[in-house]
Amino acid sequence: MVFLCVVLATITLRKPTEAEEVARFILQSHAEARIFAFTGDLGAGKTTLIKALCKALGVADQTSSPSFAIVNEYRAASGDPVYHFDLYRLKAAEELEGIGFDEYLDSGHYCFIEWPELAEDHLPSEALHVRIEAANTGVRTIRLR
Repeated sequence: MVFLCVVLATITLRKPTEAEEVARFILQSHAEARIFAFTGDLGAGKTTLIKALCKALGVADQTSSPSFAIVNEYRAASGDPVYHFDLYRLKAAEELEGIGFDEYLDSGHYCFIEWPELAEDHLPSEALHVRIEAANTGVRTIRLR
C-alpha cells in the first residue's frame, strides 16, 4: 500500500507573538477544516498555536491544555463550541469511546487535537494535520497536510 502525503503549506514562526497571525492564516486558508490534528515534540508549540486559533475564533475563555481533563470546551464568538483535546495520557484507542470522541468529531464544530496518533483511525480524511518542529533557535516550522 502506498500513502501519499501532500504538504499544503509550510509556515515559519520566528517568535511566539506571530502565533495569532499564523492562526488567522490557517483558518482563512483552510476555512472548510474543522478537525485539526497537531503533532510535534513536547514544547514544540502545539498548545500555543491552539490558543492562538481559539483567540482568532473569538474565544474569550481562558484556554489551556486539557492534559488531565482530556478535552476542554470553549465558546467561539459565534456561540459555537470549540473542542480542544490532549490525548497524551490515553493508553488505548478504546478509551476514545469513553469520552465520546467520535461524536465530537461528527459535531461539525472545531476540534483541535494534540497527540492524535492514538486516534488516527478515527480521524476523517479531511482532517488537517499540523506538524510543528522546533529548532534550537526557537524558530518553529509548521507543516500543514
